[in-house]
Amino acid sequence: EYMGGRRAPCPRGRRRRAILARGPARERRPCNRSPPHLHPSSPPAPNAESGPWALLCKIEQIKMNQEMKKNAECLQNQDTLATSMLKETLFDNLCLTSQAVLERAQKQGRSKCPRCHGSRMFYCYSCYVPVESVPVENIPIVKLPLKIDIIKHPNETDGKSTAVHAKLLASEDVTIYTYPCIPDYEETQHEIALIFPGPNSVSISNIPLSLQAKRKMDIKGLAAEPSPKCAKLEPSHSSSMSEDKLPKSENALKKIVFIDSTWNQTNKIITDERLQGLLQIELKSKKTCFWRHQKGKPETYLSTIEAIYYFLVDYHKEVLKEKYDGQYDNLLFFFSFMYRLIRKAKDSAGKK
Repeated sequence: EYMGGRRAPCPRGRRRRAILARGPARERRPCNRSPPHLHPSSPPAPNAESGPWALLCKIEQIKMNQEMKKNAECLQNQDTLATSMLKETLFDNLCLTSQAVLERAQKQGRSKCPRCHGSRMFYCYSCYVPVESVPVENIPIVKLPLKIDIIKHPNETDGKSTAVHAKLLASEDVTIYTYPCIPDYEETQHEIALIFPGPNSVSISNIPLSLQAKRKMDIKGLAAEPSPKCAKLEPSHSSSMSEDKLPKSENALKKIVFIDSTWNQTNKIITDERLQGLLQIELKSKKTCFWRHQKGKPETYLSTIEAIYYFLVDYHKEVLKEKYDGQYDNLLFFFSFMYRLIRKAKDSAGKK
């Protein structure tokens, strides 16, 4: 009931009964949190795991990762381009015989081997001869300053090996053996060297001195073991030539041995006892142009034909002391053409 717009006063007894009906008043628990108005200067920290703040952080991180990846790809592309340009420059400066015969053969496709009649491209890697579409008279012949033996691992795929290039282009001076078939080098160790890096390997420029030292050791060894027939009757100096009067030709390198295999397969061949007495030569660091790059190996791991070529060039300059005018460039006759062919195919496919 209202009186004059105001609520009528509640009788005292009715109000008391209402309070008793609600029961005793609840005890208020103390609040340990400070009221918001007591900390106006520091807003509450955002949750890093959820909410809009976390979303912004993730977006910024994604942008940063994309930028770093883009910069890395840019640097890699620049290095790849520089390396590719360097390789192209190397091949452009070679004194090569015309490769028109290879261009025609490439357009015609695979052809038969004149010996085994197998279908091959450019040459037969089993018979070491050009195919019918590549006339022999159009293939250059390279004369080498020494003989080359190539020891090929039995598991090395013939079609992937570049050792056959050396046999095709310098057939009179190159011989290929398949392991475990290795010639006996014991009696001519002072004239032979093995191309393989190692703790005891020497540089190409040190070949003459190293062979001379090896020859002297062999002479002293022979003098220390006189023949039983005339050990007491003949003076020791008459049994062999004096090391100081040794002919210069006796100190010259006459044969070089290369191992044709992947680097993971070389251990079986290099540890063979028939190769232990040979002088080991280490090549200067060069970047390979080989298109079959071994996974996990640096670019300084050369293919067999590259190793042969770089060795001969340095040997010509540093040991023979003669001016190099491209005498051995045609060893890369097949290699350079196939490199350009594969490089062009990869560029067309958008591959690196």
